[in-house]
Amino acid sequence: MKDHGIGVVRASGALLTGDAPEARTTPKFIAYVTCGDGDTVRIVEELEEAGADLIELGIPFSDPIADGPVIQAASQRALQNGTKTRDVFAIAESIRKKSAIPLIAFSYLNPVMRYGVENFARDTASAGVNSLLLTDLPPESAKEIRAAMHAQTIGTIFLLAPTSTDARIKAVDRASDDFVYYVSTTGVTGARKELDPTLIDRLDEVRAKLTKPIAVGFGISRHEHYELLRGHCDFIVVGSAIVRAVGEGRSPGSVAREILQG
Repeated sequence: MKDHGIGVVRASGALLTGDAPEARTTPKFIAYVTCGDGDTVRIVEELEEAGADLIELGIPFSDPIADGPVIQAASQRALQNGTKTRDVFAIAESIRKKSAIPLIAFSYLNPVMRYGVENFARDTASAGVNSLLLTDLPPESAKEIRAAMHAQTIGTIFLLAPTSTDARIKAVDRASDDFVYYVSTTGVTGARKELDPTLIDRLDEVRAKLTKPIAVGFGISRHEHYELLRGHCDFIVVGSAIVRAVGEGRSPGSVAREILQG
């Protein structure tokens, strides 16, 4: 079983890296998968072998407004396969039987509310999931969900954007248990050839105001992106490039390996 250098701190519900963020220059790799689009357990196993340190388990949703066409299509395939939220928990349980890799449930508010907040928190914990990220839930509206998750020792993660104000940065930093997820560009998810030329300067500016580690996602799909971000963040998140590979019948592990190693 791979040692990810990441320990789960159950007292606070936080999933923290084993070394201090300021001591790291190489960001850890978070891989996103859409649950139910292909054999998710096998895909996660392949990604872990390729070097993934954490996994985002995307819960299929019919109206994923923050996602680009690749992940939207994957969600539709998963829904057409009959994947429900409870199936995502079953997938997480199967992963957990084989691996200690940290798992982050990635979704929107609607599926959680439909499932029932308390039930969702309970089943998230029972499945071995460590953290929750809801893309359309701001921290000021998250009191009920944060309380339910914390009662089950599940961490919560919130988003920042390039346009976030200092007040928003402070609020998200305070509300996020594990790390802050920084969206590299405005708009929806999707692999890009080039990252925003202002990303690094703005990222450094935001990072200096945080007390929590920072993850960067949206658009990261190439080894040169990984190298560009080295030393400027604690985690990188790769989603669309991996999901596209799954949809095209290619190896998601090869995609992850190429991004990490070139």
